[in-house]
Amino acid sequence: MGNRTVRTSLVLASALTSAGLVAGTMTAPAQAAAPRIASQRWTTSGQLSTGSTAGTSVSGGAVRFSRATGRTRLAGRTYEKARWTSAWSSTGFGADEVVPSWNARTPGRSALIVSVRVRTTNGRTGSWDTLGRWAEKESTVRRTSGPAQSDDVARVVTDAVRANGSARVAAWQVRVTLLRPVRARAKPRLLSVGAVASAAARSARPVSATTMRRTVELAVPRYSQMVHRGQYRQYDGGGAAWCSPTSTTMVLRSLGRGPTKAQYAWVRRGIRQRFVVHGARRTYDVRYGGTGNWGFNTAYAGTRGADAFVARLSSLRDAEAFVRAGIPLVVSVAFGRGGLTGAPIRSTAGHLFVIRGFTATGDVIVNDPAAPRVSSVRRVYRRAQLERAWLRGSGGTAYVIRTGRALPTITGHRW
Repeated sequence: MGNRTVRTSLVLASALTSAGLVAGTMTAPAQAAAPRIASQRWTTSGQLSTGSTAGTSVSGGAVRFSRATGRTRLAGRTYEKARWTSAWSSTGFGADEVVPSWNARTPGRSALIVSVRVRTTNGRTGSWDTLGRWAEKESTVRRTSGPAQSDDVARVVTDAVRANGSARVAAWQVRVTLLRPVRARAKPRLLSVGAVASAAARSARPVSATTMRRTVELAVPRYSQMVHRGQYRQYDGGGAAWCSPTSTTMVLRSLGRGPTKAQYAWVRRGIRQRFVVHGARRTYDVRYGGTGNWGFNTAYAGTRGADAFVARLSSLRDAEAFVRAGIPLVVSVAFGRGGLTGAPIRSTAGHLFVIRGFTATGDVIVNDPAAPRVSSVRRVYRRAQLERAWLRGSGGTAYVIRTGRALPTITGHRW
């Protein structure tokens, strides 16, 4: 995740720079420890029906293209368009940032555009800002985050809308424009959509006390991004930068939802973990120039039949609730030299790995794709260090990817 201009302003160890082990920016201030968080999702026909429609209809648990309300040009092709717009979602506090995510299917050459607008605590409403132009296959539309749009209220930073200056977000809306080529039969459908709003804490707090009473470890396969170093360089220089899709793929394959052999048959034979290359290709963001766009990773997981979204959590106690529910998490961290004992990298301005369990004393069992070999992917990190790296590094950002498992109830989240 992240904006390349912001990302390059962060100090990164030279060894990591050469390896490309950067998957995003710190979206919360460095001193943040416990952000205020609120999220809202629309996932069922009843929930999606509360939104306003323009050429769309809601049935069978999805927003569907019903009739064209206009036309637009995209990548040299003319599309018919229809829209769905959510109701306003109140944060309940003054938020710094809003991160949307969605699950959709885009058969044929159909596509969609995701936009967000915010209302500030003093009542000012910003413009609709494009966060993503997205399709399942880049042969349809090259997936790209929106440009750095900015008004007096907020600006786009790759996959997030960030408040400008002293402005704070009191409410937000998300709008999805469904696109199909003129006279095409294939119709895109929106399965779920939502966003998480957060305000970074301005002072540190003690490490959270564990809720664990016994060790719980979920079965998640282990993959190393580093076995793909130098491979398929068109996707962010190759596998050394693929921590996000490698982590996403680990969770998907734990659910039996990874791509089939036929779907990754285009990957050269002889390459290990060929399905990881599929994930890198399907999450690559052309404008950002990387595979770490948060919303694109969960959207990719959604195309594999999972319910997936971007969340922010306030502590490892929340992560423990997910693990006890049988749901591993992909988390985004950042840390300086020596900040995460036992990690395969010395420091990073942005890295993702899978939380797959906790020990009885609250330390964190992970699959870290930066490990040089598959055999060393599984690691145990100290609770205090990991919580600090997670909350300070990304405000507690996580990919939730699940099938069938009920989500835990956590205050502030309507998912």
